[in-house]
Amino acid sequence: MSEELPPSEATGHEAVDEVRASDADAWATACAEDLAAEKVRRRAQYGPPPGSAAEELHKLVDAVADKLSTLQSPLLGAVAGPAAQQVVKQVVQQAKAAVEPVIDRNPDVFDHLAAAGSELLAAYRSAVQNQEQRWTSGTNDAQELDELDDDKRDPGEGTGPGQRIDLD
Repeated sequence: MSEELPPSEATGHEAVDEVRASDADAWATACAEDLAAEKVRRRAQYGPPPGSAAEELHKLVDAVADKLSTLQSPLLGAVAGPAAQQVVKQVVQQAKAAVEPVIDRNPDVFDHLAAAGSELLAAYRSAVQNQEQRWTSGTNDAQELDELDDDKRDPGEGTGPGQRIDLD
């Protein structure tokens, strides 16, 4: 009796589990294929996605170094041109040698700085938009002063719309 087969209900339940597992795998495979196809389509349409802030800083340093190295200086004339260009190349190489190890050691720092810069830009943009709305809203400060009680208004020495603030 040790070679008995399990009851028919048990084999049916295991088969259902296998079908569900293969369905989940098929679904995951289809999703992965769709995602890969979408990434290829976006790269073809928009180009490669930007890298991390450290990678972009590397690209910027390389581009600036290349541009400065090939720059001809008309101010120094033909006599000092080659010597000046050599000095510029040397300074650029020294700057790259100083900057690149810092970027390589701290790539996350540059990501955080980029995020902080974005937040500062958003805060500045919000402040400017609010101020522009106040300037262009059409409210007249003189009308607002007329609505104030006379005891809060400072008759002042000039004709400006200023209001005195009592700090005591």
